[in-house]
Amino acid sequence: MGSFLYLTLTLLSLSFTATLTSQAQGIKSSRLLDLVLRDNTFRYYNTKKFRTAKLYPIRLPSNLSGIKVDSVKYRCGSLTRYGAKIKEFKLPIGVSIQHCAERVLIIRQNLGSNWSSIYYDNYELSGYQLISPVLALSMYNAGDDMVTSSNIPFELNFLSDKTPITIDFSNTTSVVNSSMIIPLCASFERDGKVIVTKQVSKNVCSASKQGHFGLVIESPLIPLKNKRESKWKLAIGSSIGAALGAFLLGLLLIAIFVKVKKKARMEELVRRAYEEEALQVSMVGHVRAPIAAGTRTVPTIEHEYSHHNIS
Repeated sequence: MGSFLYLTLTLLSLSFTATLTSQAQGIKSSRLLDLVLRDNTFRYYNTKKFRTAKLYPIRLPSNLSGIKVDSVKYRCGSLTRYGAKIKEFKLPIGVSIQHCAERVLIIRQNLGSNWSSIYYDNYELSGYQLISPVLALSMYNAGDDMVTSSNIPFELNFLSDKTPITIDFSNTTSVVNSSMIIPLCASFERDGKVIVTKQVSKNVCSASKQGHFGLVIESPLIPLKNKRESKWKLAIGSSIGAALGAFLLGLLLIAIFVKVKKKARMEELVRRAYEEEALQVSMVGHVRAPIAAGTRTVPTIEHEYSHHNIS
């Protein structure tokens, strides 16, 4: 019965993992992304035995490229007594892990530049710009068997009230602190809120519990409502501009048409005038040549000339 239950739970877990993995390309929720990374990590641990207190990089499917995940397993008591350094995260001595029975599996995430943008869709970040990848730290219960009938993965909470947990972003951001622009620390909470605080030192943030963290700078971003209004204004303005442009173009075409028509009319009048005044053409020998119309001038005899001749 126990073997059958173990097999059933294992198959269910693998089926759920396969479903999440197949949906990885269309992941829109930060929480769903966490579950996908968690299940990939546990599945990787199920393939072989890993030493305690040794950090291992987790192999992810190709559709999750750009994300870096590392994982390490600790005994609960040892972690509380000695603390730990996990990549950018430093857990101080005395960290409290709630409901930890024997061992804890810690998963560290670096979502990179592409996947970090998912937090713009899930959190209200108007007024701020993310300048670092989102880094995350989470803890899960872990026995000798990662998935058993009595040890289903569930997330543990850890607190550090006296000495905070620190997150060092120095190796993950290219932005250099200056007197003009000083990055702030952003903590992305489960309830959809973002808590922004000052750094404890250059590119270093602090926290009292696990979560997702990043560096942000203040930016005059347009709120979503104003963006929608601006789109409507832009559409209306574009329509008015297009109508005005069409009207002016119509006037220009009419003016060109009138000018061409007037020019054609003038050419027609000139042609008719030339035809009406054209010289007659006659044969002179074997050559056709224009001739003027014949006119007779009536001779007149001057009186003085006539009188002189008579006398």
